[in-house]
Amino acid sequence: MNIVVQKFGGTSVRNLECQRQVMQKVLRPYREGNKVIVVLSAMSGETNRLLELANEWSDNPDPAEADALVSTGEQISCALFAMLLKQQGVKCRSVLGFQAPVKTDCCYGKARITDIDQNQLMGMLQEYDILVVAGFQGCDENMRITTLGRGGSDTSAVALAAAIKADVCEIYTDVTGVFTTDPNLCADARKIDRISYDEMLEMASMGAKVLQIRSVEFAKKYNVTVHVRSTFSDEPGTIVTQEDENMEAVMVSGIAYDKDQARITLIHVKDTPGVSAQIFSPLAEKKILVDMIVQNPSKDGLTDMTFTVPRADVKQTINTLEKLKYEIGYEELSSNLNVAKVSIIGVGMRNHSGVASTAFRALADENVNILMISTSEIKITCLIDDKYTELAVRTLHKAFNLEEGKHIE
Repeated sequence: MNIVVQKFGGTSVRNLECQRQVMQKVLRPYREGNKVIVVLSAMSGETNRLLELANEWSDNPDPAEADALVSTGEQISCALFAMLLKQQGVKCRSVLGFQAPVKTDCCYGKARITDIDQNQLMGMLQEYDILVVAGFQGCDENMRITTLGRGGSDTSAVALAAAIKADVCEIYTDVTGVFTTDPNLCADARKIDRISYDEMLEMASMGAKVLQIRSVEFAKKYNVTVHVRSTFSDEPGTIVTQEDENMEAVMVSGIAYDKDQARITLIHVKDTPGVSAQIFSPLAEKKILVDMIVQNPSKDGLTDMTFTVPRADVKQTINTLEKLKYEIGYEELSSNLNVAKVSIIGVGMRNHSGVASTAFRALADENVNILMISTSEIKITCLIDDKYTELAVRTLHKAFNLEEGKHIE
């Protein structure tokens, strides 16, 4: 049995005209003799509408009930799309998360997939040619509906593809693939034909909206080939796959940025063993993602500790640390929401020297001050004032000759 998994986002299914266009994409592999699993998001804007309803009804919506509410968006998309297919004589059915079943933990709003019943899915594929599956949702051990977080339909699609060993997982979106940087900021951005899992992970972690980071983690873990392409075009997109020698030959693959960041600084922290754990363990317990961390040299037994968190978590971060002020032993806490991260990404950085010096010199020439720096094997990230984000992205894209046909090798 040859199986193709296809995922379509909210803009792709936002109305009848768009769904008819999606149907033609779905019928292509079906007519070639494949079984197809179609994973759909809610119609564009529907999830936000439902969340607004929840907040209108309650000042603090119960997370489990909120998941039960917002999951109805995908249910609507799937039922309507299945109607379109059946009108074409296709043997199909809609499938909700608990019917697959997609089993998750109990972390409502941010649930993680723990298991997918392969036998149940294969049994349904024996009976039907196309399954229209609700993305973004699953169920916990108590049979409560859960949701996977924003962009969760990507994760649903890749996880389903992994569970049934599909030939390919096609992620359809409103862009034609993965680009060397955001085309909205840089007119010279070039579409990448093939990108490694690790590079895509770094881009997704930096806020690139093409794929949700957890979907890339799934793809890498289970070796699922992902094809990112446009709903509104027939041209090939970007293949996300295992790293190969050709990828390593390119020093830098792309420039990514993330403006959803804030900088937190604890001034005059006691420089003693265990203080870092006192700071970051409580934040970890509250699921706050800490990224860049810099500790200044100690002076008179005191140091400054600076780190970044998502802007949405700033208030909770400050509240948590202020409650622990005397336990941690810092003098002052400050925050800055006017920052952004800009990253240079490429698996070829392992084998090429001079990436950091090229990047720092290019930013210096444009008078862009670097506030913090962090590095990994395939990424260099600079924290800068957010008003310079566009300038920094364009400068770095040009510095590494990433415009079409000119990338450094």
